[in-house]
Amino acid sequence: MKGRVLVAGFSTRHVAQSAASAGYEVCAVDHFCDQDLFWYTTDREKFSELADLPDAIQEICRRHTFDLVIVTSGAEDLCISLPLCGTPKDKVARFLDKMDIQHFFESLTVPVPRLLAEGKYPAMIKPRRGAGGWRNAIVRDSAGLAAWENLNPGIPFIRQEIVEGIPASVCCVTDGTNARAIAANEQILRGDEGVSFGFCGSVTPLDHPLGREMIARAEQIAAESGCLGTLGIDFVLGSTTACAIELNPRFQGTMDTVEMAYGCNLFQYHVDACAGKLPFGLLSPKCFAVRSILFADRDLTITSDLKDLASYVADIPWPGSSFEADQALVSVYGWGQTREAAFCMLDKHISTVRQYIR
Repeated sequence: MKGRVLVAGFSTRHVAQSAASAGYEVCAVDHFCDQDLFWYTTDREKFSELADLPDAIQEICRRHTFDLVIVTSGAEDLCISLPLCGTPKDKVARFLDKMDIQHFFESLTVPVPRLLAEGKYPAMIKPRRGAGGWRNAIVRDSAGLAAWENLNPGIPFIRQEIVEGIPASVCCVTDGTNARAIAANEQILRGDEGVSFGFCGSVTPLDHPLGREMIARAEQIAAESGCLGTLGIDFVLGSTTACAIELNPRFQGTMDTVEMAYGCNLFQYHVDACAGKLPFGLLSPKCFAVRSILFADRDLTITSDLKDLASYVADIPWPGSSFEADQALVSVYGWGQTREAAFCMLDKHISTVRQYIR
């Protein structure tokens, strides 16, 4: 084993799996503690609310010592006295606020949606903090904004012009000064009313005429950010321009499809980058990979054990787990030599999984 790693955050399975594959002993602090997280970790500590996360970290540290600590969503700005492998708290703070990200992009003169003055519509409304895009919404008038504020009371937000196009992202690694793009991804958004912009999957690689432009801008942004390790830059690919919209200073939800498509290990890339070693250049994909997150269409309890589907399913709930309508259930994958083949396999796998969810 290369050492003992603690992975802490709201959701950690994807990082724990990559770390275990890279040869590390892994422990995790996680909100879900799904069945497959147990396969990749030697110990775990579960927490309910993000406010409980520091205590959960303290508890697992009573049982183990760690060589490295990796933080995921929800834990990026915690005060941790352990050997952090990633962007320090003082540098990560600006990238947890979408207004600060906006100003950062503007300072680099990369294309970015314009901020809109109060009373200008239509507008894209985004909470200043938070991940996954679940509260992002288009409002077309003052009544729409009031409705959004009623659903999200007291949450600070930014308002941007609406940019049409394909949601995309670039996974990069950086040593704090230089950066390398690992993969370009197409993002799959929920699309349902009220959660239209919620992340629910990815396709890797992304084949698009603006792909090279997007990758070049992502490497510029990552290098200038001062971050360490892996980070993701989100874009909207319009008809003529790749428009930067967010920077995520952590392991991304596209991690699974990046590793499947390229046969790489992002955890090791992250550790190496934090030590000043970057990969030589953009890899060549071995296949197309797609991930889709399935959501509950009603309140339900999963009584079946999905572990036998583990070759194409992840984030596997324990038998007897109950879910409310619209909660994420499980991740399902497909792959193939073309994008169409990957989606064809995904559809078959989703049909099989649905037979176990009644």
